[in-house]
Amino acid sequence: MMVDMSESRPVIGIATALERARYGMWDASCFLLQVGYVRSLQQAGAWALMIPPDPALVESPDEILDRLDALVLAGGADIDPASYGAAPHPETLGTVPARDEAELALVRRAIERDLPVLGICRGMQLINIALGGTLNQHLPDLVGHDDHRRNPGSFDGSEHDVRLEPGSLAARVIGEEIHSTKSHHHQGVDALGEGLVISGRSVLDDLPEALEAPESTWVLGVQWHPEADPDSSVLAAVVEEARSRRLARR
Repeated sequence: MMVDMSESRPVIGIATALERARYGMWDASCFLLQVGYVRSLQQAGAWALMIPPDPALVESPDEILDRLDALVLAGGADIDPASYGAAPHPETLGTVPARDEAELALVRRAIERDLPVLGICRGMQLINIALGGTLNQHLPDLVGHDDHRRNPGSFDGSEHDVRLEPGSLAARVIGEEIHSTKSHHHQGVDALGEGLVISGRSVLDDLPEALEAPESTWVLGVQWHPEADPDSSVLAAVVEEARSRRLARR
C-alpha cells in the first residue's frame, strides 16, 4: 500500500525563545528560533510548529499537545533558578520566567502522555527540572574550565567528545558510543530528576551530557547542539519516532 506523505509527515512542536532582537529598522521583543532547528526538522520530513510562550499553556498544555506528534525544547537563555528552588548565581543571566513556566508545563504533560520529547541544551536542563532535578548554575566553578562554552555566541572550536552508555537511547539514536559534539553552555545538571538516568558524560570532566527516562518510550535530553551539526542524526531520530507513531494510529 502506498503511503500518503501528507498523512505521514509528523508535526513537531518546538518551543521558541522570547528575546530582544534587532531586524531591519526594528529593535523589539520577539518570539524567535535559530533557523538550524527548523531546517533540521524540515529536512527530516516534519512540519515544524513553533510554539511561543503563552500563559494559557501553563494551565492547558493539552490544547497544543493534542496537535503534536513530538515536542522539542530548544536551547537559549538561562532558566530561572526559582523554578528549582535556588537563589540566582551572579553568572545566571537573562532569565525569562514566562518561557520557563510554559515550557515546564509542556514537557511535564508531554512526558505524562508518553509523547516523544527531545531536549537540546537548555531543553535537557528543563526536562531535569520538570521532574524535580536541579542545575549547577556556573560550571567553571565546578569543573575549573570554560571548555563547555569556549566562544560565547559561536560554535567555532566548540567540539568535545561525549561517552554514551552502551544500549542507551542516546547511543542508538547517534549510532556510536563516543560522539563529537558542538557545545555552548555554562550550566548543567546537578541533582537528577525523578525517573531519569544519565546516558552520556563529557570525556572532558564526566559532566552529564545526555539523559533519558527509561520508563517512557522516547524521552531524550542532550546537552549539546545537534541543530548546528549537519552530520547529526538526533533531530531526524525524533522525527522518525513521531512518524512511526503517526502511521501506527492510521
